[in-house]
Amino acid sequence: MPFVKLTPFFATTLAALVLAGPLASTPALAGIPGSTSAINVDEHGVALGGYDAVAYFETSRPAHGKETITATYGGARYLFTSEAHRKTFLANPARYVPEFGGYCAVGTSFGEKVDVDPETGKVVKGKLYLNNSPKVAQKFDEDPMGTISRAEHNWPTVKDKPQWTPEPAK
Repeated sequence: MPFVKLTPFFATTLAALVLAGPLASTPALAGIPGSTSAINVDEHGVALGGYDAVAYFETSRPAHGKETITATYGGARYLFTSEAHRKTFLANPARYVPEFGGYCAVGTSFGEKVDVDPETGKVVKGKLYLNNSPKVAQKFDEDPMGTISRAEHNWPTVKDKPQWTPEPAK
């Protein structure tokens, strides 16, 4: 599958999808604008914006973790709602960490590293995918396997790019 070149059409489409969520509401973004890290963490090294990675799998819903229940894996700190979730995570962390370093699956499918709203987390075929906003998550839901395939193809190049930051509206 070819790398999706960020033509003006794709750039406009991506910007429209990404900006539709953040400008309409205040999303719970997870990372640092412009970051070149392959893992989407905040300024304290916390992944998933502090949400519990195991909760997405066990309850199919995002849940805020507690600062007092944590584990470190792959250079990121993860928070959990319970000690049981922490133990589950530590037994097999690779199963629970989000795909594409916790960056937006749709953004990655377009060849860009885009921050996420952890409320958009969804488990597909045993893997956790996140998106930038509810509107972008709807786009993901239209063709999850196609989006994942394009994102998997693009990720080796995207992971080293700076995180895409939309220009402020003028």
